[in-house]
Amino acid sequence: MKRFVLFSALIGFLFLGSMTAFAQTAVTISSPSDGATVSGPVEVCLQAWGVQFEPAKKGVNEGKGHNHLLIDTPLPSNLGNPIAKDAQHVHMGDGSSCKTLKLSPGKHTIRSLFAKGNHVPYNPPMSDMITITVK
Repeated sequence: MKRFVLFSALIGFLFLGSMTAFAQTAVTISSPSDGATVSGPVEVCLQAWGVQFEPAKKGVNEGKGHNHLLIDTPLPSNLGNPIAKDAQHVHMGDGSSCKTLKLSPGKHTIRSLFAKGNHVPYNPPMSDMITITVK
């Protein structure tokens, strides 16, 4: 009986440890799909695992934040600074999961970057990237 209890405890420990290893926090672009050819305007939608979208005005709350879409530009080199706000850095500070973009015809890269209420990205970054062609 003692062996069974020890064996059960070991299996439980290993199972919970593997569940923790597979636990994930991520924000991904759910549409459009990578490589898609689309007509404009383009609706970009995101999904979250292990974090929650909320408006920036709610402040800095661990595990919560809002999205930014970086158009045809790389991730910022310094993740300790707030994300710029311009034509290449689209803020989704209302906490939404979708944003409609007016993009010129041609090939574009769109990167998501999840940030806290103060617009400072999480580090390591929660980011995803797609490349699309706009007709």
